[in-house]
This record gives sequence, C-alpha cells and structure tokens, in this order.
Amino acid sequence: MSTSSSKSRSGLALVGFIVVTFCAPLLSVGSMPDAWYAALQKPSWNPPAWLFGPAWTLLYTLMAVAAWLVWKRVGCARPLALYFVQLALNAAWTPIFFGAHQLGWALFEIVLLWIAILATLLSFRRVNRAAGWLFVPYLAWVTFAMTLNYTLWKLNPS
Repeated sequence: MSTSSSKSRSGLALVGFIVVTFCAPLLSVGSMPDAWYAALQKPSWNPPAWLFGPAWTLLYTLMAVAAWLVWKRVGCARPLALYFVQLALNAAWTPIFFGAHQLGWALFEIVLLWIAILATLLSFRRVNRAAGWLFVPYLAWVTFAMTLNYTLWKLNPS
C-alpha cells in the first residue's frame, strides 16, 4: 500500500472513530434533562447545565483519538472491543437516568461504566501510552458524575 493510500486510510479511520464515538450520545437524544431533573434536590457543587456540552465534546474527541491511536498500532483487537463496551455503557446511562428516572439503576450502571473505562484505559496504555493518557480526563469526569449520581440518589429517594 502506498504512503498516501495509507495516510488516507488512517485519516478515514480517525473520522470513523469520531463519528461512531459521537453517535453514542445521539442514541439517547430523547432522554435529556427536563422538568423532572430541574425539580430534583441537588448539591451545591452541581455543575451548571452549560458545562456539559463543552465537557462531553472534549471527552468524546479525546476518546475517539485514543481509539484511533490504538487502532493504528493493533487494528481491531481486544482493546477496541473494550472501547466499544464502555461506549455502549456510556450511551445507556442517559436513558436510565433522564429517561426512566431511575437514579439507583443509573448509579449501578455508571459504576459498570467506570470499571469499563478503567479497563479500556489500562488496555490502551499497554498499546500506546498517549492513548491511555487521553482516557484520564474521561475517567476523572465519570468519577465526578458517579459521585453526583450517588448524591442525587441519596438526596432524592424514590
């Protein structure tokens, strides 16, 4: 394969990872914050609504680049299987929390997501150190989100 063909394929793969990664939140578009969420008791450290869009845009971009870096080294291997598992868990949280209003089940699900993110981060790090580091902000954000989910669950017993 020629160098330009290889670069083209690599560029297309990066675009593919970005598209697939950004499709995850689109699966839960109908389950976004509404009057129910607005009425919940929240801790004083609850982030403002405007922060979530930019934060997730950055995180999804970092995730996609990390997956692409791993793909460039090992192709479609176990680390990418873990990536897609955590991406599915990521997509599942919003409908459980915002759609079904199940704070306890959402907490259980986000714990599974956290474990999957950590497993992906460690797996990525073995393949490409930079890819592992690109997952650190995502793990930190989900750690915060898990703490917030727990706090909301405690403040708003059903």
